[in-house]
Amino acid sequence: MPKYLVIVESPAKVKTIKKFLGANYTVVASNGHIRDLPKSTMGVDVENDYEPKYITIRGKGEKLAELKKAAKKADKVYLATDPDREGEAISWHLATALKLEDKKMSRITFNEITKTAVKAALKTPRTIDMNLVDAQQARRILDRMVGYSISPVLWAKVKRGLSAGRVQSVALRIICDREEEINAFIPEEYWSLDVALIPEGNKKPLTAKLVSHKDKKIEIKNKSQMNQILKELENVEYTVKSVKKGERVKKAPLPFTTSTLQQEASKRLNFSTQKTMRIAQQLYEGVDIKGSGTIGIISYLRTDSTRVSEEADAMARDYISSAYGEQYLSDSEAKKKNSNKIQDAHEAIRPTDITLTPAKIKEDLSRDQFRLYQLIWKCFTASRMSNAKYETTSVKIAAGDYGFTCSTSKLAFDGFMSVYADSDEEKEVKGNNIIAKKFDMDTKLTFSDFDSKQHFTQPQPHYTEASLVKTLEELGIGRPSTYAPIISTIIARRYITKEQKNLYVTELGEIVNEIMKTAFPVIVDSNFTANLESLLDGIGSGDVDWKTVVRNFYPDLEEAVSNASKTLEKIKIEDEQTDVICEECGRNMVIKYGPHGKFLGCPGFPDCRNTKPYYEKTGIICPVCGGDIVIKKTKKGRKYYGCLNSPECEFMSWQKPLEQKCPECGSYMVLKGNKAVCSNETCGHVENLPKTTDEEK
Repeated sequence: MPKYLVIVESPAKVKTIKKFLGANYTVVASNGHIRDLPKSTMGVDVENDYEPKYITIRGKGEKLAELKKAAKKADKVYLATDPDREGEAISWHLATALKLEDKKMSRITFNEITKTAVKAALKTPRTIDMNLVDAQQARRILDRMVGYSISPVLWAKVKRGLSAGRVQSVALRIICDREEEINAFIPEEYWSLDVALIPEGNKKPLTAKLVSHKDKKIEIKNKSQMNQILKELENVEYTVKSVKKGERVKKAPLPFTTSTLQQEASKRLNFSTQKTMRIAQQLYEGVDIKGSGTIGIISYLRTDSTRVSEEADAMARDYISSAYGEQYLSDSEAKKKNSNKIQDAHEAIRPTDITLTPAKIKEDLSRDQFRLYQLIWKCFTASRMSNAKYETTSVKIAAGDYGFTCSTSKLAFDGFMSVYADSDEEKEVKGNNIIAKKFDMDTKLTFSDFDSKQHFTQPQPHYTEASLVKTLEELGIGRPSTYAPIISTIIARRYITKEQKNLYVTELGEIVNEIMKTAFPVIVDSNFTANLESLLDGIGSGDVDWKTVVRNFYPDLEEAVSNASKTLEKIKIEDEQTDVICEECGRNMVIKYGPHGKFLGCPGFPDCRNTKPYYEKTGIICPVCGGDIVIKKTKKGRKYYGCLNSPECEFMSWQKPLEQKCPECGSYMVLKGNKAVCSNETCGHVENLPKTTDEEK
């Protein structure tokens, strides 16, 4: 009997796949990459047409020897790494390191780790796709060039071992730009007016919203305008102008891609992108299910396609028609509008067997595995189901020159929502159920009460992991396999911090972003990065030569690094002496930089190792106790302004306080962009400042 060797990436897959194959198959894991660029140097021979210098990864020598021994015994070797560019590159490195001949080696891929999929893959082996390998090589080399060229410049500038990633730097810039927008945002006052009206024959009032004046949209900007409107509405008659009934359709969702799974898992389960990918990997590689053994219960998790195989679609439709009824089946498959970024023609993320319902296998899964699997199962099942339908009623009400409106909606057919309702679905069904019943043009309305409210416009929200992934995808930055590493890297480097779900820039992140924007504007330009991603896609499809991309990229990078080194050396940050005396040796302490930002250190280091927290004084007096206002940071590194007398004084502000008081209400003012804004939101007083005072860096 011939002997076959199947090489996969992870040991978890070995356990799953072994059960599907006969005794003449040996399954082993490479534990990821065997070869990579060296850590000590850039590993790219610029003089020799950018040839990469690959070496065996330290600590992998024993594993490589084990694989060579197994390959020698086998008549045929199947390279079964993941079905994406990274997996293709790992297979190529394995084939090269193991010196496998083409006739002895084949590449196989499967979108799910089930017996059917694995056996089907073995029947359709192929050669290694060098276009996909070259696309991965190009990405790795471009990332290495950026990291190893720019990081030493950051080190020299900020005096510590910082690093700059090609895509991570763009993500940092996106977050920093949003922070600047939020900090410069000036709230604008506006008002809303609701009226409570009692229809004849009812005790409960309905609520209508003011929307127009003389048939034109109305905007109420201040209290005096509101008072004038209320005065004009005194004793007016409220009459029904129109009653419109209709139907609204809520479309079934598309099945998950990597991006949308990360977003929904963040919103619904409060999972980080990293946690989502880790648990999804477990579900893909294999879970021990009673009665079925170890099987992969979801399809491949790194994809930006919403396509579903005909077999999976047919299985889902059979299940839905038997479990819910024919009326719950969708007429046709929904399509993703923007499908020009589909990578490697993968399927959407779906359960491998829809009949394995979450309830059926709950006991076999950990709590987090169950919650994520349930989310994937519900979304996929819903994607094959019919749309939900609502009966809507909209009423326009006239009151003199003013127009009010109210509406309600009632769920007529739940469709896909019987399986997968939105997290905020309760907001869908609006109040005012009175008008859904007997309500027409002749219905008499009696005034009950007004409800006028003051509001202020809000800035764009801080990015969360979910909204950042969505933005990266929309801008064409990164790919399914890179979203989670991008975010985890900039958090690990302490460039951003995560509080609750929100992402905030740290002082360190602000410094690095400013350097990157000043010295390497092209690298942190989102359009440039998106264009580079398109070129990588072109390499993967065989339309672009990978060496051409690298040849065009490196000279410009080299020139930018050279210029930055010259300019940035002139503004190198030196230790700044303070008037704080070291109580251990009597020297004046200096401002140092550490992983968490600035701190006070003794210049006598290493003889004297005394350190203290550093609080930068703003020159502003605390409006509560008269102490000094200083710049502080939260435990996670987010900057704020607090009193030096803390914790006795509890004053704090996210915006920089100013010396002047608000002339309207006496509260302290804060700096927002180039304006002084009252800290009391209900006041809303704003003053323009001379440009020279906007120095907050």
